[in-house]
Amino acid sequence: MSTDSDFSLATRRHFMLAAAASGLGTAVPSLAWAQDKPQKGGTLNLLLFPEPPTLTTIAHTAGSSVTISGKVTEGLLTYDFNLNPQPQLAVAWSISPDGLVYRFQLRQGVKWHDGKPFTSADVVHSIALLKEFHPRGRATFAGVAEVQAPDAHTVVLQLSRPIPYLITALAASESPIVPKHLYSSGRADTNPANNAPVGTGPFVFKEWVRGSHVIYERNPNYWDGDKPYIDRLVVRFIPDAAARTAAIESGQVQIAPSSPVPFAEVERLRAKPGLQFETRGYEYINSVYRLEFNLESEPLKDLRVRQAIAHALQRENLLKVAWYGQGKLTTGPVHPALKKFYVPDLPVLPYDLKRAEKLLDEAGLTRGKAGGQWRARLNLTPIPNEGGQRTGDFLKQALGRIGIDVQINSQDFATYIKRIYTDRAFDLHVSAMSNTFDPTVGIQRLYWSKSFQRGLPFSNGSHYASPEVDRLLESAAVEMNETQRIREVAAFQKHIATDLPDITLVAPDIYTIADKRVRNHTVGADGVAGNLAGVWLAAS
Repeated sequence: MSTDSDFSLATRRHFMLAAAASGLGTAVPSLAWAQDKPQKGGTLNLLLFPEPPTLTTIAHTAGSSVTISGKVTEGLLTYDFNLNPQPQLAVAWSISPDGLVYRFQLRQGVKWHDGKPFTSADVVHSIALLKEFHPRGRATFAGVAEVQAPDAHTVVLQLSRPIPYLITALAASESPIVPKHLYSSGRADTNPANNAPVGTGPFVFKEWVRGSHVIYERNPNYWDGDKPYIDRLVVRFIPDAAARTAAIESGQVQIAPSSPVPFAEVERLRAKPGLQFETRGYEYINSVYRLEFNLESEPLKDLRVRQAIAHALQRENLLKVAWYGQGKLTTGPVHPALKKFYVPDLPVLPYDLKRAEKLLDEAGLTRGKAGGQWRARLNLTPIPNEGGQRTGDFLKQALGRIGIDVQINSQDFATYIKRIYTDRAFDLHVSAMSNTFDPTVGIQRLYWSKSFQRGLPFSNGSHYASPEVDRLLESAAVEMNETQRIREVAAFQKHIATDLPDITLVAPDIYTIADKRVRNHTVGADGVAGNLAGVWLAAS
């Protein structure tokens, strides 16, 4: 554990950040021209795919939901590109020397979009909902013993144990604050307000036309000066990749986050003089693609079968062929951008088809067992996007070489979620998961035995259970000594490399494409997933 003096340094740092924060806060500009005088008015069309399952992330972590939730429902804090906290609904904060008490002073004069005042009671209730219903929040807030509201604009979190990453977990996309008066009864994950949200943010929800778009209008009573600058934000859903490319080129949409075009089109679009590519704004996400094994599936219970599959993967070719080289190969569960936690020399089973075939023979999956030359037949469900589909196609060919017949299941996003996490009707799963800003928040849920719950999306889909891995994850979640915490996360990764509940394949390059007239769209670690209050449209 850290010493009191170590923690006091961290505490003073947060005090200084809070003291320096004005009532409105400031943000680091994305581009050189972001300091130009903003122009008011206009409609910004934002491209999003796939269509989100819900518009609010109080109980969900779907990537497309994360992108738009923060336009309406805000967080206590936001973060710069280095993940330093900045004010949002909280204007000042402090942490006790023992790390067990967090105090937040809330912004005054803020109203919900339906006119009711925002108070500390809303924060207290929201944290309780996140702790119960949010796939990551269940772990993030597990050590929060009590949330107090001494007055209408003060919130105090009493912790039963230290949470070393908590101050970084309070962004709108990760831990939204929702109105207590609309969430006081029933389950948060089925609340109608999730799909017709009421928040404190710069944009007011107007309509959701399924399969087409969501419209948000300017909040005339927003707390941040004369923001937002644009009159309307239209989020358009375009599932077809070619149509997305055409919409960007034609100007039908002016901004498109999360690598929206086919890999083959990227270099051509980079040469377009009217477009900008922004690679910042994803520091809060750090996504990886994984091949996840369903450990309830009979052949995959055998470690030798999983090892054989790993030996059948020529990973360099996967990156080159399926991803056009647009990413980085990873050695294990941690994204390379999380530098202090990343272990670059984890053991990775080499490409070796003879070894793969021998392991399958030893496991009793001999050729002809499943008919013809097939040793086994497995169904594979990829996340429904280009990266998932192309990775799935690559895996089908790779496993076919060792006698495993792979059937690919393709479906819309909602059906995909149900198949993996509710029906569990899969053998292999190509998943895209956010490591987020910290291993406890973004990675623990994928391997912690206690996070397996049928129907809980983006959690332990493999149904992996290891007492030692649970111990390491739980210890790292509360360890305030950074050196020791890094050791525990490294030890956890070594267990995953040995047990193979999954194989982390690629950390993809992620970027936003925008018309050059769209200014100030990426101002912090959450990029376009931020509230876009400061975005504006230049005349030319």
